[in-house]
Amino acid sequence: MFVVTGATGNVGGELVRLLAAAGERVTAVSRRPGPLPEGVRHSAGDLGDPASLKAAFDGAGALFLLVAGHEPHAVLEAAKAGGVERVVLLSSQGAGTRPGLYGHPAAFEEAVRGSGLDWTILRPGGFASNALAWAEPIRAHRTAAAPFADVALPVIDPADIAEVASVVLRRDGHAGRTYVLTGPQPVTPRERAAAIGQAIGAQVRFVEQSRQEARAQMLGFMPEQAVEGTLTILGTPTEEERRVSPDVERLLGRAPRPFATWATRNLAAFQ
Repeated sequence: MFVVTGATGNVGGELVRLLAAAGERVTAVSRRPGPLPEGVRHSAGDLGDPASLKAAFDGAGALFLLVAGHEPHAVLEAAKAGGVERVVLLSSQGAGTRPGLYGHPAAFEEAVRGSGLDWTILRPGGFASNALAWAEPIRAHRTAAAPFADVALPVIDPADIAEVASVVLRRDGHAGRTYVLTGPQPVTPRERAAAIGQAIGAQVRFVEQSRQEARAQMLGFMPEQAVEGTLTILGTPTEEERRVSPDVERLLGRAPRPFATWATRNLAAFQ
């Protein structure tokens, strides 16, 4: 049985669907139930409260783990007690490139490596779905705002992350591996806004924010350290953070989906 934490999220929801479609037994863990494929069991749980996960882990063999809460060792011990032998951690590229700014995912990586379980770490770059923050202003004003308008990064479609997770959960040969997951080419915020405009058939005006404006906005929903790390990568990415990783194509046998494909698939959010 596979346990998927964050089962209502952009990655977890798609992973649950893929595993269920493959005929696997799946337990979906989230604070509140959402729509689930037929045959998938929901278990209410919170990664911030490891004791709440006991029922989800009972009889499980593999775990898809988010970086959430502050007790990764307790979560992993509970998983082992339930029978879990394999864990796939959804971390962040920043844990490798900037561990000082991404201490939270780095701590989860350390815990996973020392857990005694077979482990695989996924380090995605920026998510294409972060553009959903533009949904309301694009619907209302056909406007998108972001800092660093012309700095290009290879953002990844969350559906590709889910597909990679399904592969490494279900197949042998990935224990002890760390994979960096990116899209097929770097794209700038300005280009992403234009791609959404093309998907919805309307021009989207792009407004470049200052770093200070973006920081003030992001502090409304992100911890300060995460805001600083994100803005640093967005504004002054390293060569590694700009680079397109080959790992998605190696694992899936196809190129990762471009941002324009994500925009077309999600155009209803912007109309």
